[in-house]
Amino acid sequence: MDNDISPLLDESITLELAIARLYTLFHDHFTEDEDFWWQLAIEERNHAALLRNEIRNRNKQGAVPDNLLPEDLKEVRRAVQHVDDLISSFTAEPFSRTRALETAYEIENSIGEIHFQKFMERKSCSLGDELFKQLNQEDKDHANRISQYMQSQGLES
Repeated sequence: MDNDISPLLDESITLELAIARLYTLFHDHFTEDEDFWWQLAIEERNHAALLRNEIRNRNKQGAVPDNLLPEDLKEVRRAVQHVDDLISSFTAEPFSRTRALETAYEIENSIGEIHFQKFMERKSCSLGDELFKQLNQEDKDHANRISQYMQSQGLES
């Protein structure tokens, strides 16, 4: 990975916060699912906070853990733009409950989120890796939780 990953870290934080904003919109609109959306939004904000922590610590430790972030900054920027477009679309004309869940499922299977999951699932190489995993254990697989929630609510994807 390139030594100067600051732009990638910054854009990855932007992505996590954009996803949290979208989930917060869903929380506000779908009162029957508000707890579900709120939990996901909090977890996305936690991802952003952990990435911010990596920015603060990387000068002390010298490196960000391997495979933490997508290698292609353009892909992350496209993902941010996609989520921003979804926010604009939903604000203009709210999605159905099913479409909101399907949209979240698609986001969680996107490159940025999948890459984050791959880091979380890999074997730890350092204390920093282990701490990162421990802090994120509860939000290991949003896509599965979204799918399971849809099924429990009788909503088909």
